[in-house]
Amino acid sequence: MAGDTAAEAAALRLAVLVGSTREGRAGGRIGTWFAERARRRGGVAVEVLDLAEFRFPVRLPREPTPEMVRFTEAVARAEAFAVVTPEYNRSFPASLKQAIDYAYEEWHAKPVGFVSYGSRSHGLYAVEALRCVFAELHTVTMRDGVSLDLLAGGGVATGEPLSELEREASVLLDELAWWGLALREARIRRPYVA
Repeated sequence: MAGDTAAEAAALRLAVLVGSTREGRAGGRIGTWFAERARRRGGVAVEVLDLAEFRFPVRLPREPTPEMVRFTEAVARAEAFAVVTPEYNRSFPASLKQAIDYAYEEWHAKPVGFVSYGSRSHGLYAVEALRCVFAELHTVTMRDGVSLDLLAGGGVATGEPLSELEREASVLLDELAWWGLALREARIRRPYVA
């Protein structure tokens, strides 16, 4: 089984970050769907970071809480990210911004892709707002993403598969894998300087 250990070590560590904590959210199902596609791909070790499962403080404390440390350590371990975000009032949820801000250097020189959802706009306003945030954190955001219109009926949010979403997920995973492995090699050869 030494080969399995070597393969696990070589696998790209992808964190699927589910950004909504709202009751009744579609994000949990969408995050699970995307994580399953990533696991099927091979060569990817997937960790789901569902913000609804963290107990973050209401106010920012002087010292990080154990939950803040747990999240930041997960960000540090990851080599690529798929951020699952809804669109609330043409932006992303406060819960996601709060969590993103707990880390800084842990995000540097890593790729970030987006799986967005919303009504009519497919969550794309949230993605555009997040691109600015992640640029400030020295990440590389992916051109392509997965986007769902919750008003269209059917799809991942209701458990019905759609071939177009499958294609979008495959393209996003291809981009994350390429950038994730390229940036891993770059960080090994030369530490990133921010």
